[in-house]
Amino acid sequence: MIPYRPNRRSQDLSGSIACITRTQHYGLRAMKLPPTLVLMSLFSLLFGFARAEPLKIGAAAPTLSAQSDAGATLSLGDVYKSNNYTLVWFYPKALTGGCTKQGCALRDASAELKKLGVAIVGVSTDTVAKQKEFKEKNNFDYPLLADPEKKIIKAFGQGGILPVASREAFLVNREGKVVYYDKGQTEKQAETVLAFLNAKKS
Repeated sequence: MIPYRPNRRSQDLSGSIACITRTQHYGLRAMKLPPTLVLMSLFSLLFGFARAEPLKIGAAAPTLSAQSDAGATLSLGDVYKSNNYTLVWFYPKALTGGCTKQGCALRDASAELKKLGVAIVGVSTDTVAKQKEFKEKNNFDYPLLADPEKKIIKAFGQGGILPVASREAFLVNREGKVVYYDKGQTEKQAETVLAFLNAKKS
């Protein structure tokens, strides 16, 4: 009796089946990774946009116009030219805790800032009505600009996909150049700006 010997084609076929089986097995395991990778990519994309580069020291500051809390059009370019310095501070949301602390710090130091020739302008995506309410409730003695379309926010280099402004401040000189920048300040906002200006004087 002749023993059965599988031909080469049968061996190749069985080997192929084994490879397919292994490929499918590892393929199923690999299929578990894409959702994680997709999420990681999405977060990287989102935070990449969120961390757009702000204007650097020495850069020309935007001279855009927007409606103030009073409903009038205010040109940042005109404000720059009329003062030694203009502090343009951005905040995420009117009438919230951190933004109120930031605004009140500047209000409380406004007399000292004015002595140094500093004008203050606040900017957020809030409506004119909300800016008016924010100003009146806290007795701010400086204008707040409504920038719902984020034209000014984007011009200063903030992220384009976030629904609100980042908490940042830019000090612009009479020539329209950025001379100072900070971020994340709330109740110490005025203190940091004054420290910079006083150090500049000495």
